[in-house]
Amino acid sequence: MLSRILTVLIAIVVTFSTAKLQAQQIPPGIDSVMKKFDAIGLAVAVVKDGRIIYNNSFGWKNREQQIPLQNTDIFRIASISKSFSATAIMQLVESGKLSLDDDFSKLIGFQVRNPKFPETVITLRMVLSHTSSLNDSQGYFSLDVIDPAKNPGSAKCYNNYEPGKGYQYCNLNYNMAGTVIEKISGERFDQYVKKHILDPLNLYGGYCVDSLDKSRFVTLYEYDGATKLFKPAPAAYNQRSEVIRNYVMGSSTPIFSPTGGMKISAADLAQYMIMHMNAGKSGKVRIISKKSARTMQTPLSDGEGGYGLALWRARDLVAGKELTGHTGSAYGLYSSMFFHPKEKFGFVTITNGCNPAYKDDLPQFTRELISVLYKDFILRK
Repeated sequence: MLSRILTVLIAIVVTFSTAKLQAQQIPPGIDSVMKKFDAIGLAVAVVKDGRIIYNNSFGWKNREQQIPLQNTDIFRIASISKSFSATAIMQLVESGKLSLDDDFSKLIGFQVRNPKFPETVITLRMVLSHTSSLNDSQGYFSLDVIDPAKNPGSAKCYNNYEPGKGYQYCNLNYNMAGTVIEKISGERFDQYVKKHILDPLNLYGGYCVDSLDKSRFVTLYEYDGATKLFKPAPAAYNQRSEVIRNYVMGSSTPIFSPTGGMKISAADLAQYMIMHMNAGKSGKVRIISKKSARTMQTPLSDGEGGYGLALWRARDLVAGKELTGHTGSAYGLYSSMFFHPKEKFGFVTITNGCNPAYKDDLPQFTRELISVLYKDFILRK
């Protein structure tokens, strides 16, 4: 009898939760893409004429607890985080505290030289544009892997081509860049970004898990292609309290993951995107100069279709339009932030789990979703 009652109660809860999701009234195009790629949850924001015209969330924030996703919920957005780090660097460049052409070894405090090309200086600009010749083969969660005084095998962190003459996407580049931000500014990395980028734009988010409202974290789900099942990935929001208590400035920085650890909502990420769309300014608030914004958006290599400083060109997301932005993928999440700086439209899409089905290094889910958003919200009068 008890088991029958439990079964009925569960059925009622599921029916009620499903009804709540149906009440979200998912637009047909978005609904079709979500179903096609088994998306668990999705948050989108659409910018047109330089302002957000649409922001909505669909599906589950936590599937096991049947909690629907809300617009105020925040995600770990993965590699789009790099643009916050690059923006911070440009602020320090503008203040005269460093130069993009500085020898990176001098900035970080230990030798960063490709042993195959010892005379070629690896610059900050190379690090930010992934043309440094570095790779992630030895990991990127600790600076020890590349410090020759701490790792006899540090030479494995370098590729066979000369720095500045090739491209390879490398997360280690940006964890090192975050460390330089600390060394030059004297502020802890996460606190610098909050004070100089998030707070001026009135955005809620950050790199420090312990400083954020945990009730707003969206559960991320990793997809297993073999079993076609999703599994929660709690490591996305691991607490760092113990490490922070023993934090060493200019050394412990990778625990915040300058390369991928920003937590923010789709709407606030769209507001940040508008700042870059407007060449460094949002409303009356200027975060970086027009020159710095152009520098970030100008490709320095053919990587990713044209990679600048944490922003790259996408020439095949919208027919006949060249968009600027970045993507992110980690722990099952897939995020995107792309905008057209002249026509003043753009998109932020974040899913906490889907079957990505990659095409040309970009999830097909993202491609089809942006196509739908462009058709339904930008083209439609």
